[in-house]
Amino acid sequence: MTRESIPEGRRFVVIMPSRDEDRMIGSAIETLANQTIPPAELVIVNDGSTDRTGEIADDAAERYDWVTVVHREDRGVRKLGGGVIDAFNEGMAALRTDDYQYLCKFDADITLPTGYFAWCMDHMDADPELGSVSSKVFGPDEQGNKHYEESIIDDMVAGQVKFYRRECFEDIGGFVAEIMWDGIDFHTCRMKGWKTRSIRDENIYILHHRLMGSSHKNIFVGRLRWGRGQWFMGTHPLYVIASGVFRMRERPFVIGGLLIIAGYFRAWIRGERRYEAGDFRKHLHAWQLKRLRLGFLAPKVDAP
Repeated sequence: MTRESIPEGRRFVVIMPSRDEDRMIGSAIETLANQTIPPAELVIVNDGSTDRTGEIADDAAERYDWVTVVHREDRGVRKLGGGVIDAFNEGMAALRTDDYQYLCKFDADITLPTGYFAWCMDHMDADPELGSVSSKVFGPDEQGNKHYEESIIDDMVAGQVKFYRRECFEDIGGFVAEIMWDGIDFHTCRMKGWKTRSIRDENIYILHHRLMGSSHKNIFVGRLRWGRGQWFMGTHPLYVIASGVFRMRERPFVIGGLLIIAGYFRAWIRGERRYEAGDFRKHLHAWQLKRLRLGFLAPKVDAP
């Protein structure tokens, strides 16, 4: 299918923030080029890379007229959480088209089956209240094939491929340029009355070529950061303890879950700031306590 023949109502754009991804960005671009329904436009944001990421992106723009590249200056450090959203927002501003019904934030370290985006839009066509959807995420084995499943709850959309109905994305005001942005967004969707889902389908999956949470320094720092992010988002302490215990069964076994809990309580002791937006935290606590089957402790909130 050519971009000129994309069916009406199925046009989507992709923003790909990328920093030092020269080993993987080429295959990420090709996984988009090979989709049964291709993107109307791809904006690659080279976020101050010091490797060949920008060069590979420019080469793709020469080969594909639907690719645009934005180059940002090197900040010198990795700005956790907010940095990728700053880059995403710059990519949104660089879009040449306004004719799209869906949009996607796309990581440069993943590959997808060719029918992935058609599958997403099929699910969203079937449920007008479904604002964001993904399949499940798998890590690769040594041969690069689908192997182990990364644990994400069914209500949450995979952060590596955030695919949104445009109306829903605009309704929540876009992404928050802070750590834990990919948790804040789906809880805000729920507050606004939208549904979000990750759906298990053996034929449609996200292949993630990096261990979740390990992109900055190492997995141990990543798990501490995860706990700190839960503190910032406003997670209830009982929920973060339960989450940490659950994550002990994942690599790095036991210690990873302990580090999530430690990161949360260290941020609490330090009095680090938290996300404040209306009744967000009250809604979050109500949802989390109900998941723990402690709904009798949940604060009363207005139904969406």
